[in-house]
Amino acid sequence: MNVFRKKPLAISHDTDASKLSKTLGALDLTALGVGAIIGTGIFVMTGVAAAEHAGPALVLSFIIAGLACALSALCYSEFASSIPVSGSAYAYSYVAFGELLAWVLGWDLVLEYGVAAAAVASGWSGYFQGLLDGFDIHLPTILSGAYNADEGTLVNLPAIFIILLITLLLTRGVKETARFNEAMVLIKLAVVLLFIITGIFFVKPTNWTPFMPFGFHGIMNGAATVFFAYIGFDALSTAAEEVKRPQRDLPIGIISSLAICTILYIAVSLVLTGIVPYQSLNVSDPVSFALRFVGQDMIAGFISIGAIAGMTTVLLVMLFGQTRLLFAISRDGLLPKSLSVVSPKTQTPVRSTWMVGGIIALLTGFIPLDRLANLTSIGTLFAFLVVSLGVIVLRKTQPHLKRGFTVPWVPVIPLLSAAACAYLMINLGYETWIGFFVWLIAGLFIYSLYGYHNSRLNQERSRRS
Repeated sequence: MNVFRKKPLAISHDTDASKLSKTLGALDLTALGVGAIIGTGIFVMTGVAAAEHAGPALVLSFIIAGLACALSALCYSEFASSIPVSGSAYAYSYVAFGELLAWVLGWDLVLEYGVAAAAVASGWSGYFQGLLDGFDIHLPTILSGAYNADEGTLVNLPAIFIILLITLLLTRGVKETARFNEAMVLIKLAVVLLFIITGIFFVKPTNWTPFMPFGFHGIMNGAATVFFAYIGFDALSTAAEEVKRPQRDLPIGIISSLAICTILYIAVSLVLTGIVPYQSLNVSDPVSFALRFVGQDMIAGFISIGAIAGMTTVLLVMLFGQTRLLFAISRDGLLPKSLSVVSPKTQTPVRSTWMVGGIIALLTGFIPLDRLANLTSIGTLFAFLVVSLGVIVLRKTQPHLKRGFTVPWVPVIPLLSAAACAYLMINLGYETWIGFFVWLIAGLFIYSLYGYHNSRLNQERSRRS
């Protein structure tokens, strides 16, 4: 039963072998959280979710998804303050459930961060090309989107460009990355507030009727879809080894960023569906489209700039989370050790950063957006579910573990979190489930061939015997 071997807490906290730079504080983490959460979800997915799933009741979809995330955020906060190491849910499950489930969850998070980055880059490309169109600059059709024989597109060149540019920034150092992110976050918050303040004067309450055109089932489908909009706060826990006071600052960053973004999502969805009939919102840039719909073309242009800034920060955090996840898995021996090599100059895992950037650039360049978002959602929901149950397990197995933050009303809150995540997973389509299982089977194959034998725990066991 060696596949269920658990990582001792002493090893989990042993990060001396490959140190990262501790430069992040609570404000940096909150900005990273807002940077990760507000992006494609608010600037792209809101339109699709309203038109195809929830109608004006999209606001209820956001509230339901936000509540599910809030429960999970409490569980993440406890783990992040107890086991402040890179790896996020992967590292937590290694201690709580053992190596096999840790690998499954780590492999799942590789899917989450990678596919999320690819999806966001596709949305970034749409807004960027819309901005260029405003200056009468048009890319050749063949270079304007992922492969689509009907539309004549072959490769999404802008998406590839932004992925590689962000990858370059990440290799410069975490402090420089955080400063850039904070500047971009200020821009996009200003733009979101500009949309709300401007749009509220063009709201027509008649557009909110019928409020639930697709019924309660539509609201839940919408919640499962817009759950993608909340993805990102969990990536903060991958930065644990680069935080000055992780026990204090990680819970603050996770909870505060989620609260800020939930309020903004609710306001934007109300204004958006109040300006434009929901049937017309199935477009790639619904927020800008809404302002153009009421003749506010100049402000719509500013919205496009803010959307570009917003999605840039999401890409930044997703790629950051992906590289730190691979760093943690590699350090445990489940992936090649080269992925956990840290540059002595920048104190970042440069090699794995470029590998991740290159793969995701190819993924986003050739795969359409509509095939990506739900795969990200199911991967994230699965991670949230496992982390929620892990809180209960660790309270039983490690009752004296020092916790900087504790989830109230255990096991009630973790069980509610797990149940909410499971329910949202059920509401995703069968194609998403098939893709998810194919990915996990591929991961188990890799683990059986490489990870099981090269695991740090396995190597230590062999040395002892």
